[in-house]
Amino acid sequence: MILNCIAVDDEPLALGLVCSFIEQTPFLKLVGKFSSALKALEMIHETQIDLIFLDIQMPDFNGIQLARMLDHPNGKPVPRVIFTTAFNHFALEGYKVDALDYLLKPFDYEEFLTAANKGRVYAELVRKPDTAVPVQITQEQEEDYIFLKVEYQLVRVPIRNILYIEGLKDYVKVYLAGTERPVLTLTSLKALEQKLSPRSFMRVHRSYIVALDKITAVNKNSLYVDQMHITIGEQYKDVFNTYINKWM
Repeated sequence: MILNCIAVDDEPLALGLVCSFIEQTPFLKLVGKFSSALKALEMIHETQIDLIFLDIQMPDFNGIQLARMLDHPNGKPVPRVIFTTAFNHFALEGYKVDALDYLLKPFDYEEFLTAANKGRVYAELVRKPDTAVPVQITQEQEEDYIFLKVEYQLVRVPIRNILYIEGLKDYVKVYLAGTERPVLTLTSLKALEQKLSPRSFMRVHRSYIVALDKITAVNKNSLYVDQMHITIGEQYKDVFNTYINKWM
């Protein structure tokens, strides 16, 4: 399956990088690149686009505004958006427009490919024959495990077992259900965050990611996962509260 993609970014270097990543990914086809969201919208209305790599902060018409305008009244699938931005405070807006993923600049090809694979999974699901209703991607449909580098080997970790993740300076600790000892892996919290579905995991502190279905209690400034008390960072409160308010 080949996905038609466009890249939208008003910064030439950033646009060039995304385009090069698209072109080296076998299941992606670059059909357009734009420095203006308005020009991109014209092509979206005229051509079947599957995936949009979209910058947010652009002059006169930003990526969030473009994402809100995506629709296909003729019955064609709506393009999915992967935001590419240098500012993490846009995460809440990205959540509201149901973005498929959120790449924080500067990102590498591995992070890009993880996000692109989510687009491929989504496209495979919605293109199945006899699909009667819009398909919502679940974590199990995307991936049910990840591989983590532990010392000199790769360790397979079931995603459903992850409770929370703690970021250290050069390592992260992945805490798993039914295991007292966390998995210690040489990576960054940001890199690991990109591998996990934003529908199932959330960054709640500069040092913590939590599995949303493992949260056992919430108060004004913190939450509990099992017996672990985790403070909610100030810059993450709006996104977290939006999620919690859906269930109140």
